[in-house]
Amino acid sequence: MQLESRSAQDGFWDDAGAAQKVLKSVKELKRVVEPWDKADADANDISELYELASEEGDKATLADLCGQAAELEKEVARIEFIRKMGGEDDAADAVVTIHSGAGGTESCDWTEMLYRMYARYMERQGYSYNILESSPGDEAGLKSVTLEVKGEYAYGHLKAETGVHRLVRISPFDSNARRHTSFSSVYAYPIMDEIEDYELDEKDIRVDTYRSSGAGGQHINKTDSAVRMTHIPTGIVVACQNERSQIKNRSTALKILKARVRQHYKEIEERERESKQTEKKKIEWGSQIRSYVLHPYNMVKDHRTEAETSNTSAVLDGDIDMFIEAYLLLN
Repeated sequence: MQLESRSAQDGFWDDAGAAQKVLKSVKELKRVVEPWDKADADANDISELYELASEEGDKATLADLCGQAAELEKEVARIEFIRKMGGEDDAADAVVTIHSGAGGTESCDWTEMLYRMYARYMERQGYSYNILESSPGDEAGLKSVTLEVKGEYAYGHLKAETGVHRLVRISPFDSNARRHTSFSSVYAYPIMDEIEDYELDEKDIRVDTYRSSGAGGQHINKTDSAVRMTHIPTGIVVACQNERSQIKNRSTALKILKARVRQHYKEIEERERESKQTEKKKIEWGSQIRSYVLHPYNMVKDHRTEAETSNTSAVLDGDIDMFIEAYLLLN
């Protein structure tokens, strides 16, 4: 009661928006601090009981405590992993874009395989997602696809996937059954319903409308409902075609453009703070973060962390937690 009176006296609730931001920040801190407090208390309890059981020679209790200690170790590892997602935007929803690179039809097919992999991963995580825009390949697969992903720490997890992904396999499109190498790029950035710290000038945005393509029913190609927005100063382009209404597509595209431009400038500031120049990598040889080899052997290897597995089918079915966790624990 005293705390409530003090908060009211200080004018805490006078600005509802600011108050909600503070409460959200407190909630995020509690999400990390409270599990640590519980783990610390459990560790003390186990330690004290272990000393007593050792003095009394109680082997059954000692064995049980060893099991509890092992479970606590796993919990501490999980908490440490969550702690790695303490960045400003890690708790936010995410937008993921996948683009085909060098390799033609092969890369378009690889882009569609990556889309399926992430769709399965999102299902495992309990995330919801929807396709904002997609462009089919000329012969097969996808030239590109953009997904909006909603869920707890969606961006915190998916930011680990940003980079070039390389596939080596026997081509299903080659009549001579030769081995091919394909590349696709993945980029994730945070998106929030409200971004009050960054505004776009309308005169810096070019808006184009066009007819949607791809799946979506008979209505999809009847009107110019799809929207493409270009932020002229940065050259960032966002397209949205998942809604029937041009107004809804325009609203979604603007929200995503705002998030992308904000992220663009944040990355520039971060590079300047680190005093190093980084050049955007081409989607080709030598720039991959992860390799997926299906021939002449089976292996998926992350070149940033050295994490690897021979269970390629599980990885392509969305089991990528080991790579994400290894990356986040390293950084």
